[in-house]
Order: sequence, then C-alpha cells, then structure tokens
Amino acid sequence: MKHVSDVYNELVFDKNKMKKKLNKETYQKLLPAIEGYAALDESIAADVAHAMKEWAVTNGATHFTHWFQPQRGGTAEKHDAFIDYDTDGRIIERFSAAQLIQSEPDASSFPSGGMRSTFEARGYTAWDPTSPAFLLEAANSRTLVIPSVFLSWTGHVLDIKTPLLRSQHALDDIAVKLQKFLGNRMAKKTKVFVGPEQEYFLFAKELLQTRPDLKVCGRTLFGAAPARGQQMDDHYFGAIKSKVLAFMEEFDHELYRRGIPAKTRHNEVSPNQFEIAPLYTESNRGIDNNLQLMDIMKKVAERHGLVACLHEKPLAGVNGSGKHLNWSIGDNTGNNYLEPSKSPLKNITFLLTIGAILLGVKKFGGVLRASVADAGNDHRLGANEAPPAIMSVYLGEYLNSLFNQIEGIGTVNEQEMAKINLGVQHLPHVTKDTSDRNRTSPIAFTGNKFEFRAVGSSHNCAEAATIMNLIVAYGYKNIYERIKNSKGDAKENAVNALKDILKETKAVRFEGNNYGEKWQKEAASRKLPNDKNTPAALKQYLHEDTVAVFNDFHILSREELKSKIEIKLEEYNNKKNIEYKTALDIVKTLILPAVTKQISESAQAVNQAGNAGVRSTEMINQLQEINELYTVITKKASELDRFLTVTEKENDLHKQAFSYAEEGSDLYEGLRAAVDKAEKNIAAEFWPMASYQDLLLEL
Repeated sequence: MKHVSDVYNELVFDKNKMKKKLNKETYQKLLPAIEGYAALDESIAADVAHAMKEWAVTNGATHFTHWFQPQRGGTAEKHDAFIDYDTDGRIIERFSAAQLIQSEPDASSFPSGGMRSTFEARGYTAWDPTSPAFLLEAANSRTLVIPSVFLSWTGHVLDIKTPLLRSQHALDDIAVKLQKFLGNRMAKKTKVFVGPEQEYFLFAKELLQTRPDLKVCGRTLFGAAPARGQQMDDHYFGAIKSKVLAFMEEFDHELYRRGIPAKTRHNEVSPNQFEIAPLYTESNRGIDNNLQLMDIMKKVAERHGLVACLHEKPLAGVNGSGKHLNWSIGDNTGNNYLEPSKSPLKNITFLLTIGAILLGVKKFGGVLRASVADAGNDHRLGANEAPPAIMSVYLGEYLNSLFNQIEGIGTVNEQEMAKINLGVQHLPHVTKDTSDRNRTSPIAFTGNKFEFRAVGSSHNCAEAATIMNLIVAYGYKNIYERIKNSKGDAKENAVNALKDILKETKAVRFEGNNYGEKWQKEAASRKLPNDKNTPAALKQYLHEDTVAVFNDFHILSREELKSKIEIKLEEYNNKKNIEYKTALDIVKTLILPAVTKQISESAQAVNQAGNAGVRSTEMINQLQEINELYTVITKKASELDRFLTVTEKENDLHKQAFSYAEEGSDLYEGLRAAVDKAEKNIAAEFWPMASYQDLLLEL
C-alpha cells in the first residue's frame, strides 16, 4: 500500500511541479501571484501556459477547462481540446497564454439577477493563480482544470469566488494598516485560513431508487418516524461499518491525490451520517478543496453502491447535516491573530481581532445569517441539532471572564497592560480546559480560531467566508478609526477602545444554551435579528448599512448585491416549487394507489368475515380509518395543488418566496402528516417507497 506522501498532490500542478517546469526567473515572478501579493505578470503567462500544458498532456490530459463557481450554486466548466491548426493546416496540441488567462463561456444561461438581458450572452472566466490547477479524471481521459472567477462582459460579478477574493483583499488592507499603527512593521500580508468540517449521509443505492423525493429533491418529502432512529446515541463515534470504511479509504485516497488534506473521518450522530474534516489551509484553496471534495464524494460513493447525500435535512426527525467553517486570520510572519502568545503586541492583536468580530456580528449578524440561508438550511437552523438563526458569539468561561475584567478597568496603564497580557498568555489553547465547548453556539471561539456552525452541508463556504471577512474588516476599520487620532501609547489606546467595544457588543456575547426557549426571548430583548426563513433573512442584504459596507470595501456594488438577492430568491422559489410538485406527483402516482390497494384488501377481508358470519369491529374500524385517510390525503393534495397554481403566477419574488415559506409549508406539512400516518396503516407489501427504517439501517 502506498504512503500518503507517495500520492499526495499527484493530480495538482503545485509549486514543486512549477519549479521543475519553469525557469528560475519565471518561477520567481509567478510566486507573488500564487501567494496573492500581486497580480499576474502577463509577460510570463506564455511560459506558464506552456509548462502547465506540458505537465497536463504528459499526464494524459486532452482538454482544459476554466472551472468557476456560478451564483446558481455548485461549479461549472466548459472543456476545450488542446488542439489547433499549425501554419500548414495540421492539427497540433497548443495552449496559449490567452487561453490560460481568460476564456469566454456563454453567460446567458447563468442567473444574473436582472443585471443584463438574455441576448447579452458574453461572460468571461479569468484564471485565479492563488488556487492551483489540477487534473479532472474521467473513464478514459483527463482534463486540466484552471480555477477561475466569472464576470460579465461589463465587469459585473457572476460568481461566488470574486466577492471572496475581494473580501480577502479588503481585510488584508485594513489589517496591515492597523498592525503598522500598533507598531508591527513585519506584517506585510495577511491571510485567512479555513477548515470546513463536512457532514453527509450515505444511503444504499438500490433503496434510493424507490424514493423519487430523494432522487429529485435530495431529501425525503414523506416518511413515518422509525422505531429506531438516533435515540440510542450509539452511532456517534461508533465503529465504522466495513462497507463504509472501504468507501472512506478510497475517498481519502482520491482526496490526497488532489492535494486535499483530509484529516478526520467518523460516524456522526444519526445512523448513516458521517463527517470528514481537513487540515486548515488558506481560505481560497480550502474552499476550492471543499467543492472538489463534495464532487469526489458522490463519485466514489457510487462506485461502492452508495449515494452520498449533502442535503441539510434528508430525513425528518433525525439530525441534519451542516458544514462547520473554522476561520482564523494570520500574517506573513506566521502569526495567528487568534492565538494567545507571550508577546504583548501579539496579544493586543488577539484581543482586537476578537473585538473586531464582536463589532461585526453586532452590526451585521443578520447578514451573516443570510449568507447561509436557503431552502435546505431552513429545515436545520433553529432545530435542537444546529445553531439557531440568532447570531451570537461564544467566548468560553475564561476569555469571557478576562473580557469582563478589561471592561471594568478604570485607567489603562502599564501595570494593567501587564495583567491583561498575562491573562491572555494563560488562555488555554483548547477551551474545554476551562469550560466545555458550547456546541449550541453559531459562532464559537475554539482555542485559536472561530467556528461558524451555521453553514449548510451543501453550501459553497465562500459565501459565509466572504461575510466573515467583511465583518472583521468592518471591525478592524472601526477600531483603527477610534485610536488613530488618540495621543499617547497606541497599545494603551487600543485597550481603551476595546473597553468601549466590549460594552457596546455585550448583546451578541452569550455563553448559555442557544437551543433554549429562554434564549429566544432574551435575544428578542437584546434586539438581535432572528429571521426564521430564507426570504426574511435575505432582506438583511438590502439594508442601507449593508449596501454601504459592501460598497465601501469594494466587494459588491448596489446593483450586484440586488442581483445576488434576486438569484437567491429565484433559487429558493424554484426549490420549493419542485419539492411541492414532487410531493404531489408521489401522492398521485404512488401513495394513493397504495392506499387504494389496502382499502380493496381490507374491504375484501371484511366481506369474507361477514360471509363467514363474523363481525370484526377492529377490521371495520381499520377500513374506515384508511378510507378517511384517503379522503384527507386527496383533500390536502388538492389544496396544495391550488396553492401552486396561484403562487406560480406571482411576479414579485419576495412575495412568492414568503408564500412558499409560510402558506405553502403549512399545506405541505398537512399533506405530509396524513401520508406519514397512512404509511403506518398500509401493509409493507403495498407501500411503494423504502421506509426510514430501511434507509437508516441498510448499508
């Protein structure tokens, strides 16, 4: 068996391969672009393109593609062959600098949120050198994949990666500026690091074939609660079944080949639910890795007779799946700004970084919640398995106590600064050393990073990371402006500013149970946003303060932000429409015929008993109950059908979304309740879909 180091990065055009393929001068000119310090020097683009092509072709590649992240979700690619005509008209393999740097896919079929007409089809992908090219494998070929951004021909944002890169640039600018003001002259460049912990379900492929809802919608729309779900709590961290372990072994192997540092794998809380966690890496690379991971997971699962499900709530009544986004920031000297230290300057940075996060969550917590809003995650946020829709920050007992001490200091002087530094030095690297980790908090400090736990399993983490970057940039800027004109020692002025910030942001600090009803009431008294569904959450993006901060940091213009919301609303409405229509199709073609068979058999049994001179009250009552269920299901389905007919005609996206989220949800849940009750009264031989019990226990 090969060691991980033998296969790691074999499908990636990493720096080691670049160094071998490029001359020394070209490689040195390319490094600043790879590290994000500068734009690509186009004078070397031809050499880089040639080296990249030679490496790809040598390793079996026949095509190349610019791989990008449209706002519809997922990834997109258009493959072009490495062929061209030479001067004599013969076919040769060629890959030019222009082809590396930019491509022109048809943008008309991608959502634009009304920013352009359908006939304005031109869109451009542009190479992002901060994320390495890699090879995509198919059955008989390989394709060179070039991570890219996607823009309209007018320069408007059409993707999810561009705002992420802009937010990182904005955060870098203000972070370095603040560091210099505090006296840190060594910090030239900051970087954000992420580690998305990915939860997912596995189902047996043959069982899934009986479930149109899982196939079409990614989640079950009906299903009676199983006798045994997750109530035994015996699956979490339990022994991994051999079939699943075989899948995991191949999955890890494929990730390593693509330079994706998978670290941890284990059973999650629900049967058939699992988690994979990576080593942390620079955010742009880490998020691209996670997008690849989701795609690779599905392909490997299929080879093992399994289906990988990334929906946030595939089964009602058991745990849903999230993606915990671990977030931290550091600089070119190797400092992690969320790591306690013996250095007073580093500890001031540590405290101010947490202060910046508190300021950002206080001002834009609703936007952070909106960044993870979609139809799937609405089933998860607020349940007793995931953070609530209220954004609060958990610091842990020790750090919270330290902040309370800082807040109570009368005058900041050298002696008090020494006490503060000593307090930070003693801060445990793992918060459970002094207090248990709060798994109910949406934004928790976990030793040397923050864990944002509200991201959905199927999500592109770039959206949440963009808002995290933005709110910290906002917080840093706020802090810088408070202290830049103050006289005296910059560090003492920074702590004085921190004292005020801690008082101002007390509303978003919460150490208790975020799942409790008591917190819902307390959060309301603190005037914290609590948007229960996607259409309500998305309105947070349209507040003037939100529009202004996106514009001030040059992340999205007003027009681009409005477009983003329209795209998200369209996606939400389409998903809900598909779910409700799929539910109706299942009822009409599978459920009602099954109920009819049960009625026919039960009626026949009652008649036979009557002919034999036996009157069975139990049999008669059962027949009556099934007849009543048939009537209720028919009535509920008709009501949902009429609702869809009316709602589909609504032109206002927000009104339509609220209709789907509220009235539509109530009608669907009423239909579901009747169908799930019918499942418990229908013979297994007649029920047309795999039950929850089968889905949860069969692998």
